[in-house]
Amino acid sequence: MKVLFVFYVPSGGVETLNRQRALALKHAGITCDFLYYSKRRNLMNHEHTNVFITNSDHEIKSILQKTRYDAIVITSDYAAMERFRKLGYKGKLILEIQGFGPQAVARQQLQLAIPFVQNYCDALLYPKTPHIGSIFREFFKTTPIFEFNNCFDHKAFTYQKLPKQQKPIVAWIGRLEDNKNWREFLHIGHQLTKKNQAIDLYMFEDPSLSTPKERNEFIQLKSRLNLDKHVHVLQNVPHNQMPAYFSRIGDSGGFLCSTSKVEGAPYSLLEAMSCRCPVLTTDSDGVRSSILHNQSGKYYQIGNIQDAVQQAEELMNNTKLRQYIIENALLHLESQFSHQQYSIHFANMLKSINL
Repeated sequence: MKVLFVFYVPSGGVETLNRQRALALKHAGITCDFLYYSKRRNLMNHEHTNVFITNSDHEIKSILQKTRYDAIVITSDYAAMERFRKLGYKGKLILEIQGFGPQAVARQQLQLAIPFVQNYCDALLYPKTPHIGSIFREFFKTTPIFEFNNCFDHKAFTYQKLPKQQKPIVAWIGRLEDNKNWREFLHIGHQLTKKNQAIDLYMFEDPSLSTPKERNEFIQLKSRLNLDKHVHVLQNVPHNQMPAYFSRIGDSGGFLCSTSKVEGAPYSLLEAMSCRCPVLTTDSDGVRSSILHNQSGKYYQIGNIQDAVQQAEELMNNTKLRQYIIENALLHLESQFSHQQYSIHFANMLKSINL
């Protein structure tokens, strides 16, 4: 069985998912190839898989003719289903939604997707993100819908024992854009550093996915909140270096802070959990399958800086609760996001659509 996965760029959570599922599905006898329309950076984390970078109809048609894929999974780009059919592809087409940002945008985009789904789509797939599931069931009455958690290899991406940092580290991962809510992270960091001047703020980001306007606003707000000496911006950190960072953050007594307004199924939370780095997050919908409050992580009310600071301080200072969350997060990760579970669900999906 051969499956082609299609997405815009090899970056962020979808690239992580693609690498993970290539490994998971290999054990189920499914070979995975990947097609991205463009590459905005030189860093590529894919290994041992065929990766195509092209947005040319001619080149895509050649790829499809060379390898007879049993199914193509297209993430987000619903209009591509028509394109692939016109290029001669006759196999199964699966539209996958990992997230469309704000719920209003997701609804708008999926409304635009209706004719493409009706005419070209064999199945819909999403990772148990509640608002996506709700919209799917409202708009697509006759198309088969499949929901299961994304997969994660907790044995490969795992805790590393390293020299302990002297300062607590509070980390953030994302893009400098509105939905990732970086402004709120700076305000939370401002309040935390007022109470503890030793705190460092690590911000991991991909600069190719931000606008000059947003970056200028970031620089100005960071300076206005007197955070220049606290904030460390880390750009394009290779994926294989992140376990060391998460391990140091956790061991420092800090945590990963996710301030997103809406998320699909963020990998950064699973990666932190796997490295014994506790998580404080907004209830951004897609995180509900990974974070259970005071069990596998902590929630704060979005927009409520005081609540965020209170939850953060409890996570940093309540040693008993912190240890419980760290240990329970690992158990939750292992039981709900395994490669084996993903491959079984994926194979069953293909079987259900007669593959």
